[in-house]
Amino acid sequence: MMEFNLQDIIALLTRTPAVLNALLRDLPETWTLANEGANTWSPFDIVGHLVHGERTDWMPRARMILQAGETQTFAPFDRLGHVRAAQGESLKQLLEEFSSLRSQNLAELRALNLGSEDLARRGRHPALGVVTLAQLLATWSTHDLTHLHQISRVLAHQYLQAVGPWSVYLGVLHCNGHSA
Repeated sequence: MMEFNLQDIIALLTRTPAVLNALLRDLPETWTLANEGANTWSPFDIVGHLVHGERTDWMPRARMILQAGETQTFAPFDRLGHVRAAQGESLKQLLEEFSSLRSQNLAELRALNLGSEDLARRGRHPALGVVTLAQLLATWSTHDLTHLHQISRVLAHQYLQAVGPWSVYLGVLHCNGHSA
């Protein structure tokens, strides 16, 4: 297990837009709008969710921890807020917006020059209770990895039948969860 390291987290967060861009930009919509069935998300939905999180979750919560500590509870995150936010947008536009927002958020995070005392500061999550800034930032990076995994799984699911008997060897076809 890795110990918390802010520079390592920033290194991972910096790469997510490029990974998404390389995987999804200019893919046919038969890939990017496909999902795994009812109440699951497509790659388009997932990118919209990531954009929504950049706008409303990670840095606003970090600022709240630094400014108010446990005296204010985070606003609940609207897990379906991306539906409204992505209306009328193309995947290309969402990828560009995600990249821009992530760049701005990481510039703000770096500018905070956080020390160990800052990272130990506590805030209040509406469902989880007391959390630290370090936990929030570690969750941000792990959240990215969760959705990169989810996108891979959703894409692979589209060939569940086409791969025939090889499906028994393709672990990505046997993962469950993370879609909604």
